[in-house]
Amino acid sequence: MLLAAAAPGLAAQRYWRSTLYPNLSHSPGDGLWIGLHYGRYSPVGFAERPEPNFASINLDAGASTQGSYALVVDAQAPAWWAGWRVGLTFGAVRVNRLGYYGLGNDTQYSRDSLTTAGSYFYKVSRTTQFARATVQRRVIGPLRILGGASIDHSDFRALPGRSVFRDDLAGGVVDTGTIPFTDKVLRAGIVLDTRDNEMDPHRGVAAEALFASGTGYTRTTTSARVYVHPFRRLVLAGRLAAEGTGGSPPLAVMELMETSERPFVAVGGYNSLRSYYNGRFTGPGKLIGGLEARYAVLLVPSLVEVKLVVFYDAGRVFGPGEGVRLTATGLHRAGGAELAARLLRNSLLVMGYGQGSDGGRFLLGTSWSY
Repeated sequence: MLLAAAAPGLAAQRYWRSTLYPNLSHSPGDGLWIGLHYGRYSPVGFAERPEPNFASINLDAGASTQGSYALVVDAQAPAWWAGWRVGLTFGAVRVNRLGYYGLGNDTQYSRDSLTTAGSYFYKVSRTTQFARATVQRRVIGPLRILGGASIDHSDFRALPGRSVFRDDLAGGVVDTGTIPFTDKVLRAGIVLDTRDNEMDPHRGVAAEALFASGTGYTRTTTSARVYVHPFRRLVLAGRLAAEGTGGSPPLAVMELMETSERPFVAVGGYNSLRSYYNGRFTGPGKLIGGLEARYAVLLVPSLVEVKLVVFYDAGRVFGPGEGVRLTATGLHRAGGAELAARLLRNSLLVMGYGQGSDGGRFLLGTSWSY
């Protein structure tokens, strides 16, 4: 309603809908999630445009059986004002079973360690409170400039028993002066977006070049996602992204990769390297890439699509003082298959299985990996 009040002239031409439903999901680390979603959004109707809606305000709250929780308020206006995109997000999140295997690209994983040292040997608990604002302005055609700011407070807690995190904290590998860590960030960048649909693209390019200045460090991120639609039922997708940092980035920063929307855990996890645990590889520099083929076995345009997907992911991290570069050396690889279902414009569910050098893992997402 705040967005509607800010543009009374447009509000008369648009309307708002409300949604309220429970969330029930499962993840290997967090176990069973139980939550509640409430949202208000202004739909684009039958207009052919890439944005999922004119504007939306969403509240998500949930908790897991393993002690994780999330409370997030998210307001987005991707198409409410011509030529502008505005986003504002507040949240308090605890990931109580986040992966931590040490720093660097060559950290080892051994199933025997879980037997001898306990089930939390490769895990850590991370709690974050954050506020994030982003404004984008169209310059010409699909090219936009971006400005943003955020503040977050992150803390890490060792779980019971022996763990890699506890050992690295005691040994000085992880700087105790940055736990907890309060980060104040300014961001700027350019975004090129020609996708036909932002939630489920069939064709187009989404490329970003971002620079961020945080508390004691800088971060530079470039990425490109390409979507090709050679046949009516087939979509080919590819991604390449790299990120480097300067200064002294703390663990809270090295675990995440920046985007124009929201950062995600990398390298390892659904959004960066599927079939590997979240946070499997941690370092100040990152390189990720992937290829997908999405074939629609059921296709009713604008209503429902059911797709079979095969994917290949690759990624690695770079250590302190090591320049980020495009290389095939040291890449960790994963492949797998997924089944995805899209309903109308705004609902997508993806389920699958991936296999990597650490073994296999079931996958579940409410958006594409990229």
